[in-house]
Amino acid sequence: MSSEATDSANAAVFLDVDGTLVQTTIVHYYMYFRRRNMSTLAGKIWHAAYMLKCVYYLILDKIDRSKLNLVFYRSYAGLSAEETRSQAAGCFRNVIEPRLFRQSLRCLNAHRELGRRVVLVTGSIDFIVAPLAEQLGVADVVAPSLVESNGRFTGELDGPPISDGEKARRMRKFAEDHQIDLADSHAYGDSIADLPMLEAVGHPHAVNPDKALAATAKERGWPILKWTVDASSKEPSL
Repeated sequence: MSSEATDSANAAVFLDVDGTLVQTTIVHYYMYFRRRNMSTLAGKIWHAAYMLKCVYYLILDKIDRSKLNLVFYRSYAGLSAEETRSQAAGCFRNVIEPRLFRQSLRCLNAHRELGRRVVLVTGSIDFIVAPLAEQLGVADVVAPSLVESNGRFTGELDGPPISDGEKARRMRKFAEDHQIDLADSHAYGDSIADLPMLEAVGHPHAVNPDKALAATAKERGWPILKWTVDASSKEPSL
């Protein structure tokens, strides 16, 4: 991360979560919630069958990440909202924390020392990323919510998926509401789907970028960061 001083007292740093701060995807979280109450054998059988469905998700992600989010979150339809939320802390301990990129902590602290506001901007559900935000000491989170009916999730989001151009739109709205100077702000993303988010600020950073984002970052002279998971972390559990 560049440590240059900022001329603005209202600069911020906007960070994508999955693939940028943490080596996870939205699939990891859902698998954790679904397998929690299964026996070992049933869990293995379900996991094997679900991997076939993940091939479809992978293809859809390459085509349209926003569409992927709309389709994928329908998987939550019928799950108890209260029970699933109560498992968020366990999801953090077993899935998120072991996959946290160790350089991300130093990055956040460096930005804070320079007086920049830290904001997580993610397509993952709000209650899932809440324990991560608390662990990182981040108060500002832009994330979607799942709609509930009669105590159960409907599988619908409370608004447009926060991906692609919607991330940039939410960032601009946040900046407007909090008098943030985007030209003096930083953003971190890992996917070509994060391109609008990165283009919205004066200081974009590509973290472990996919092939398309890596090519764009190289062409535009953006920093390309290689972040890693701590080798001493315990084996993640699904």
